[in-house]
Amino acid sequence: MAEPEALSCPFSGAETGAGAETGTGTVDITALGDTAHEQNARLREAGPATRVALPQGVEAWVVPHYATLRDLLADPRVGKHPSHWSALAEGRVPADWPMINFVVVPGLLTSDGADHRRLRNLLGQAFPPRRVERLRPRVEALVSGLLDRLARHPAGEVVDLRPEFCMPLPIQVICELTGLPRDRWDRMHELSNGIVGAGTGPGRPDMATVQRDAFALLADLVDLRTREPGDDLTTALIAAREADGSRLSAQELVGTLLQLLVAGHETTINLMGNAIRALLTHPDQLALLRSGEAPWSAVTEETQRWDSPVNHFPLRYALEDFEVGGTLIRKGEAVLASYASAGRDEREYGESGAVFDLGRPAFRHLSFGHGPHFCIGAPLARLEVEVALEGLFTRFPGIRPAGGDDLPRRPGLVSNAVTEVPVFLTT
Repeated sequence: MAEPEALSCPFSGAETGAGAETGTGTVDITALGDTAHEQNARLREAGPATRVALPQGVEAWVVPHYATLRDLLADPRVGKHPSHWSALAEGRVPADWPMINFVVVPGLLTSDGADHRRLRNLLGQAFPPRRVERLRPRVEALVSGLLDRLARHPAGEVVDLRPEFCMPLPIQVICELTGLPRDRWDRMHELSNGIVGAGTGPGRPDMATVQRDAFALLADLVDLRTREPGDDLTTALIAAREADGSRLSAQELVGTLLQLLVAGHETTINLMGNAIRALLTHPDQLALLRSGEAPWSAVTEETQRWDSPVNHFPLRYALEDFEVGGTLIRKGEAVLASYASAGRDEREYGESGAVFDLGRPAFRHLSFGHGPHFCIGAPLARLEVEVALEGLFTRFPGIRPAGGDDLPRRPGLVSNAVTEVPVFLTT
């Protein structure tokens, strides 16, 4: 396996600078003070595509409506490889840009066409649906253990479910699945947090350092599983790579593992927290679950729509000039997929778009994506969240919220979640 320095992305050497200036009519979506849903409502009112300012003056387009976003996600005139982004090629994206690791890490999320199909097929072979279903007993056992720990809290004590329940389950599942040793789980989550936070305020991590450390950690994992193969996804991907050396490069292997580890737990943590808060603040909907009138699977799908764990996901690039709802997007310009906005689009859902309703006749949402880049880990996320929620609300039927509606939110433009989920637990 190559040394970590050999795995640096060829696109990460852009000159550090101020980035593109915010032009006339550009909306600054980095401003603090509004919730994601308040800001997204204004973006939907602004039109089918709006030019926005991202951190450090970098510009992109946001597509906030359900129908136009669904079409965009499957449009062959839109690519994911960073070489398509004019601003990056021209050195107008700072090397320390907070969202750089969503753009430059080689792998499934940043590839197009034949390369993307090759990587997705390899992952499909290494991670078939039957592997997910085989995980059900393990997920149930982990949830049971976490609930036992929660039950040890004294009666009347406020318990924050985000670190004590929402975080441990997805972290352990994805780390065990990839074969990452236990003593590296905390460091992996710390690095992942730096990537997904993509904050703009003081104290945010240096993105080049985050990328270097993450690549080094995962290069060590590949070396370990090369020497000591196991029944895990990393071993399976190494075997696929060795079957034909041209099929999965060293960069692609490490980059794909990074994307799997980040996407495989960060969004699930957010989804679990958002779902718990939704049920606690909508007791009528919780009653539908307890009576059997609604299945627990409905919570996952309706939360994905109503309070998506991902707000704006970066980035896609126009491969040619084309229009979105009559708005011209030029070749080489970047586009954000606004999943949280699409989930509440009045044009798609009518006046009930802002209502959390487990009785919807159909749960249409785009939070797992659409088209060629539909989330390959969707079955695993659904399994984890459904098992966790049913276990939590069955074990603690008197659970109630301990905080108000103004809980602090996670920083950045990618995540849509709060930093804590305080509750009182009652059996």
